[in-house]
Amino acid sequence: MYQLFCDSNSEIPWTLAEEYGLSVVQMPYILKDVEYKYDLGKNTDFTEFYNQIRAGNMPTTCALNVQDYLDYFQPVLETGTDILMICFSSALSSTYESLQIAISQLLGKYPERTIKAVDTLSISMGAGILVNVAAQMWKNGSSMDEVIAWVEENRQNVQHWFTVDDLNHLRRGGRISGAAAVMGTILEVKPILIVNSEGKIVVFEKVKGRKKALKAVAEHFFENVIAPETQLVSILHADAIEDAKLLAELLKEKCTFKELRIDMVGPVIGAHCGPGTLALCFMGKPRIK
Repeated sequence: MYQLFCDSNSEIPWTLAEEYGLSVVQMPYILKDVEYKYDLGKNTDFTEFYNQIRAGNMPTTCALNVQDYLDYFQPVLETGTDILMICFSSALSSTYESLQIAISQLLGKYPERTIKAVDTLSISMGAGILVNVAAQMWKNGSSMDEVIAWVEENRQNVQHWFTVDDLNHLRRGGRISGAAAVMGTILEVKPILIVNSEGKIVVFEKVKGRKKALKAVAEHFFENVIAPETQLVSILHADAIEDAKLLAELLKEKCTFKELRIDMVGPVIGAHCGPGTLALCFMGKPRIK
C-alpha cells in the first residue's frame, strides 16, 4: 500500500485532488511580508492576488527545505504506508534537491518502507495532466513502479505553450535582461515560451501584440497536439479570463476535446509570470530540445 503525493505547483484542481485522495505538498509564497501555502485554490482569492501585483505589491516564492518534506512524509510512513511523490520540474527549483535529501534521511529511519519520487519535468497543469492520469492509475490498483514508468514514458509528450503580458516579470525572474524588457515593452513584443525537454522554461519565439501571441499559441497547439478528443487539454490564465475564452474558441474551431478546462494560474507560479499570463498544456509530439 502506498500514498500518492503531488505538489501544488502541479495546479491540479483541488476538487480532483480531494476526489482521488491525493496528498498535496503546499508550495509557499510571500506577499506583503506574510507567508502563505498554496492549497490548489481551495481557499485562495486569485483575483485579489493579481490585484495586489497590479497595485505594486510584488510577491516572492521560496523553495521547500528538507524539514518541510520530513513533516509531510513522516506521519504517513509511521502508519506503515509507502510513498510515491510526483513533483514539478527539478530544473526550476532547488526544492527537488531538498526532496531527495529528505527521502534519503527517511529511508535511513524507516528502512522497511519504500519512498520514491518521479520528476515530471513539467510545471503547472503540464505536471497536473501527468498527476491526473497517475492518480487514476493509483486508484485502479497500479503499482508504484507502474505509475513511475508511465510518467517517465509520457513526460516528454506534455507540452506547455504560454505567453506573458508584462515582460518585467520575466526580467525579475532572470528569464530576460532589463534592456530586453524595456525594448520589448516599447515595441509591444510578446514572447512565446515553452518548457523544453530538460524541464526548463525558454523563449521559443517573439511576436508583436497580444492577439498575435494568442493566435501563435493556438497554431502551435494545432501543430503539436495528438488526439485531443481523447485527453484533457488545459488553458490557464492569470486573471485574463476573456483572453482564455478567446483562446478556447480558437481551439474549438478546429478540434474537439474529451475535456477542455479553463483555470486560473495559482499564486506561486503567478508570482513569476504576473497578471495576464496565458498558458496551454496538453499531450502531443515530443518536446523541443
